[in-house]
Order: sequence, then structure tokens, then C-alpha cells
Amino acid sequence: MSEEISHRLITTYRKRLWSPCTKAIRDYALIQENDKVAVCISGGKDSFLAAILLRELQRHGPIPFELKYLCLNPGYDEKTIALIKKNAERLDLKLEFFSATIFRYVETLKERPCYLCARMRRGNLYHAAETLGCNKIVLGHHYDDVIETILMNLMYAGKYRTMLPKIQSKNFKGMSLIRPLYLIEEKDIQNFWQKQGFEFIHCACTLSEKEGMEESSKRLAVKKFIAKESKTNPYLKANIFNSAQKVNLETVISYVDASGIHQQYDPESPHFVPKNED
Repeated sequence: MSEEISHRLITTYRKRLWSPCTKAIRDYALIQENDKVAVCISGGKDSFLAAILLRELQRHGPIPFELKYLCLNPGYDEKTIALIKKNAERLDLKLEFFSATIFRYVETLKERPCYLCARMRRGNLYHAAETLGCNKIVLGHHYDDVIETILMNLMYAGKYRTMLPKIQSKNFKGMSLIRPLYLIEEKDIQNFWQKQGFEFIHCACTLSEKEGMEESSKRLAVKKFIAKESKTNPYLKANIFNSAQKVNLETVISYVDASGIHQQYDPESPHFVPKNED
């Protein structure tokens, strides 16, 4: 079955999955020669797709690189772990398992924001990948994740910020994070796995099962908003995505530069000046 599914990626689903993946890798220089890449398997549909796409790229692509598959267990129950192992076996992926008590720790906190759990997971993933001798980790964020992140920042944080295709780690020297599904739409991922007859975990967060998580509900609200508005504006998602590539600093009031300094528009001149925070 693994070989049949892999073949479909570069034939039947070439336009929707294979081509946008390889385009993202080229356009954003995600993989270089002799990279050692660790695909982080969360157990969901996205990370498993990233794994088999990169496996095909390793087999047929022009750039030689090494590939590992790691799965961080932040506190999943036995049923969840069993499903992850079952899917990995069906896809002929040899997973390296690492454990961390993330869910248990977050459960002791009064406030349990999703971003804290995500940050802790990422730190553990970098560490696990480092122990495997890798210099890059792969996360399964897709096109819709990027768009939703832009809107969530605008609507709930009051700032313009997107999800980047590649990030250099600040705490792990020589390590970076890449997102090869950056240009792939979620509906195409769902359609692919549905046709293959696979079942995946969705969130598996033990905390969200016990109580409604605010950030999860906000993302769901944004998803519904996009779905509703897209019915009358079919270019909505593309326009939101493209807005992150067409920012004109001459048309904003202020911005934060690469050094973290807040630059304020000066009406007395055509230039920006450091903002007075007093």
C-alpha cells in the first residue's frame, strides 16, 4: 500500500499536492544539499503527508538529503499512540519516539494557552532532532494555517504577523524549522487521505477534551469566517495570503524592524524614526 500511495502523490495528486510542495521547497529554499531533516509526526493528516512527500522528494528529487521521522509524545493516551503506530506501519515509516510530560505540566497551570504547549513541543522537537543529528525539523502547517494565522493576529492581537515557511532557531544553533506544505490547501490534504482510507488523530490534547480552549475556539471562528466569506469572494484566501508578500512600508503608520526597534512614521518627513515609548 505504501508504494501505491507514494505513486499517487506524483501522478493523480501531482497538481494539488506534489507540485505545490516542491514549489515551496524551491521558492523558499527549504532544503539544501546534505541537509539532515527530521519530519515531526504529530499523528495528524498534515504531518503524515509531509513525511511521505519528502520521502518521494528524497527518492526522485535532484537534491541529496537525509530523512528521519520522529514522534514526540507530549502525553497522549495509549489509544492515540496505537493509531499513530498503525498509520506509520501502513505507510512504511520508521518512527523514532520521544516522550515529554508537556500535557501534565500545562495541566498544573491556571492559564493554559495553546501557544505555551506549542512552544514547549517545539523546544522538545528541536532537542530530539538534534539528538538524531538533524539540522532541520519539518512541521505540517499548510496554506490555510498561514491564512488563519494572519487573520487571528489581526482580529485578536491587533498586529500584522504571518506564519513563515522557514525559521532559524534562536536557542538551537544551526537548527531551523521548515514548512513544506506551505502552499497546499487543507481541503486537498483531506481529500487525499479520505480517498486512501486513512483515519488520523485530530488534536489529541487531553486538556482541550476536558475544557474549551480559547485559542482553539478563536481559530475555529476564523475558519468559519473564511468559509462564509469565500462563498461570495472566491479570491479571499489568495488575497489574504498575498497580502503578506506585498507589504509596503510607505503605507503603514509604524512597524518593528529586525532589531526589534519600533519605527514610527514621521509626518514632517518621508522617513520613519524610532518611536518614543514615553
